[in-house]
Amino acid sequence: MASAATAPPSPGNLKRIVAASLIGTTIEWYDFFLYGSAAALVFNKLFFPDSDPLVGTLLSFLTYAVGFAARPLGALVFGHYGDRLGRKKLLVLSLLLMGGATFAIGLLPTHATVGSTAPVLLTTLRLVQGFALGGEWGGAVLLVSEHGDARRRGFWASWPQTGAPAGQLLATGVLSLLTAVLSDDAFGSWGWRIPFLLSGVLVIVGLWIRLSVDESPVFREALAQAEARKAAQDGVAEKLPLVSVLRHHWRDVLIAMGARMAENISYYVITAFILVYATTAADVSKQTALNAVLIASAVHFAVIPLWGALSDRIGRRPVYLIGAVGVGLWMFPFFALIDTSGFGSMVLAVTVGLVLHGAMYAPQAAFFSEMFATRMRYSGASIGAQFASVAAGAPAPLIATALLDDYGSSTPIALYVIAAAVLTVLAVLVAKETRLRDLAAVDPADAEEQAAPASPADARTV
Repeated sequence: MASAATAPPSPGNLKRIVAASLIGTTIEWYDFFLYGSAAALVFNKLFFPDSDPLVGTLLSFLTYAVGFAARPLGALVFGHYGDRLGRKKLLVLSLLLMGGATFAIGLLPTHATVGSTAPVLLTTLRLVQGFALGGEWGGAVLLVSEHGDARRRGFWASWPQTGAPAGQLLATGVLSLLTAVLSDDAFGSWGWRIPFLLSGVLVIVGLWIRLSVDESPVFREALAQAEARKAAQDGVAEKLPLVSVLRHHWRDVLIAMGARMAENISYYVITAFILVYATTAADVSKQTALNAVLIASAVHFAVIPLWGALSDRIGRRPVYLIGAVGVGLWMFPFFALIDTSGFGSMVLAVTVGLVLHGAMYAPQAAFFSEMFATRMRYSGASIGAQFASVAAGAPAPLIATALLDDYGSSTPIALYVIAAAVLTVLAVLVAKETRLRDLAAVDPADAEEQAAPASPADARTV
C-alpha cells in the first residue's frame, strides 16, 4: 500500500501539477529558443555589425552558446537547494530569473547606440538565462515524476518535455508572424524586441499557476526521514547532495551525459542551425525556414507524450535507442531534402528529425529521474543533463556553422551528428532499464529487481 506521504494524487490535482510544469517549461524554453532564433536572424547585424555576415553569425551563436555554459552552474545551485528545500520554491525562482532576463533583452541598446557595451550586456543576460534553465529542467520533470502514477510515469513525465517544442512553437510562431507583417527594416529596427517583451506577460501567468501546486510527496517523505535520521544521530547533518551524487551515482551521471549527446546536438542542428543553412546554402527565405520549423514543432509536441507512453510499455532504453539510431540515419536525407529548397521537402526533413528526436526526449525525464535517490535526485538529474549541454547543445550551431564555412557542404555536419548518435547509443546500451524502479526507494539500486505492481492497490506510487 502507498504511504500517506505518497498516496496517489487525484486526477484533477495531477493534471494541475502537469499543467504547472508544462506552462513553466514552455515559458522558459520560449525565452531560451527566442534568443537562438534571433541569434540566427538579426543579432549578427544588431550586435556584431562590423563582421562579415557569416562571421557575425558565428559571434552571435557564440553568445548563444554562453547560455549553455551557465547551465551546469544553475544545475549545481538549483539542484543543491532543490534537494534541500524542495522542488517548488526553486521552480518559482527559475521562472522569475529567466523571464526577467528575457524581458531585459527586449530593452537592450544595440551596437549602433552604445558600441561594444551592447554585446557585453547581451552576453550577461544570456548567462542569466542559462543559469535559470539549468535549474528549471530538473525541478519541472521531478515535480511530475514524483507526483504521478508509477505505472504511467513515462507518459506523465513526458509532458514537461513538451514545453521544449511548445516554447519553440511559440517563439518561432511569434517571429514568423512579425517577419510576415513587418518589413526587414522595421523588424531589424524595433520588431525583434516585441517577442522578448512579451515574456513579461507570460511569466506572470506562469507564476500564478506554478504557485498553486503542492510540493512533491516523495520529497516530503524523504525529508521527514532525513530529519528523523539526523535526530537519531545527534544532529549529524547529511552529506551535500553533490557529494552523494558523485559518490553513489557517478556512473549514472556519465550515462545521462552520454544519452544527452545525440538528443541535444540533433535538436539544435535541426531547429537553430537550420535557419542559417536554409537561408545561406539552400537559398531559402527566413520566412520559409521559420514556417517549416513551426509546423515540425507542432508535430514534435504531439508525439512526445506518445513516445513517453510507449516507454511505459516497452521500457525507457528501447524507445531512447529508436531515437538515437533514427536521428543518425536521418541526417543525410535531412540535408538532401533541404538542399532541394522546396517548402514541402523542408517540412518533411525537420518533422521527421524532430519526431525521432522525441523518441529520445520523451523518456528522458522518467529515465533520468529513476536513476537517482530522492535526496539527490534534483542534483543528479540536473548535473547529468546540463553538464552534457556544454559539450552538446552549446557548441552545436557554432560547430555546424564553422563546418559549413570551412567545407561549404552539409556532409561534415551530418557526420558530426552521426558521431553524437553513436555516443548516445553506447551510453544507453550500458545503462540499466529503470522503468520498474520505485522512486521512493532510498537507493534506486534497491529497486532494480522490483517487478511491476500487480494492481493499483499494491502499487507504491510516487
